Amino acid sequence: MPSILVQTLRHVVAGPTPYLRATQRRWAQVHDVCSLRLLTTQPGDKFLQKYKDKLARKAKEEGLRDINELKEVYKDKIKTLKKKATIQIPIATTPPTMQPIKFSSSSLSLSKSPFLLPPPPPTISTEKKSSSAGIKTLSSYLNLEKTRALPQKELEAIWRLRHVNDAQSLCASVPVDTYKTMETTAKQFPNFILPLPKPGEQADEIHFLQWTFPAPDTVAVLFTHLAEYKLRGEYSEPHTIITHHLELAEEKGLILLQGQVIQGKGVSVDEAKWLLMCLQKFYGVSDESTKRRQLLEMFGKGDTKFKVEELVEESEKIV
Repeated sequence: MPSILVQTLRHVVAGPTPYLRATQRRWAQVHDVCSLRLLTTQPGDKFLQKYKDKLARKAKEEGLRDINELKEVYKDKIKTLKKKATIQIPIATTPPTMQPIKFSSSSLSLSKSPFLLPPPPPTISTEKKSSSAGIKTLSSYLNLEKTRALPQKELEAIWRLRHVNDAQSLCASVPVDTYKTMETTAKQFPNFILPLPKPGEQADEIHFLQWTFPAPDTVAVLFTHLAEYKLRGEYSEPHTIITHHLELAEEKGLILLQGQVIQGKGVSVDEAKWLLMCLQKFYGVSDESTKRRQLLEMFGKGDTKFKVEELVEESEKIV
């Protein structure tokens, strides 16, 4: 139901590179942004009461008698969206010390190693995908039996070595305390949007993210162009898939992160790194008094006070 999800989000921007925006400010014009949030977080009578007039107009536009007939037409879609908003757990009360994700930029050359396994075959297709499409466990990349004995620094080096020759790959290690804060927040607010500045253009692109939990030791984040998500919903194609591997969390005190940026989807590897950095900065904060945390909560709860302008301003503070 494309037109009922969310209208076009446009942002007037100016400036050079998106990663060095210390003093500039961008302003966004937002139309009907709460529709997407409320459709996934406030189904039922409360939603219908609040948006009764809009839904009535929608029914009339589609040649239907009333809202009840509109609900019947879209009942399968509504059922699917309800399922996506059911996971909630308490927020951590004591935030751990934040440490930045360490991105790989290694000059290592890929060579034979007893710790590495051959690359897993690609599984991304253009067919309908589940939330776990393309997800691989850590054993797909490393010989876990041998790597468990490595010190943390050597383990991180092996992880970089594993991905250094893949131009579309992202690779990072995340301190376990940082990750736990992110996961706790993600289980309460699994959906969010992030702005991506585009040099030379007059608009920040808006990207929709979804946290998924396909396996006990595997947690993924799917990034999708919001424009595509509006049109295709659960059938939309992610442009970047980030996978957190938890198998060595207790033993080594870190999470190994791997990401794949799909070619031809309009997002570069550097832009995917920017989105990943924003992901950590927004989900890695448990202090409810911070603006980033408040924006997450407002979006997740469908609060009409949520403003994309404020989201853009907060993202500009991320260096």
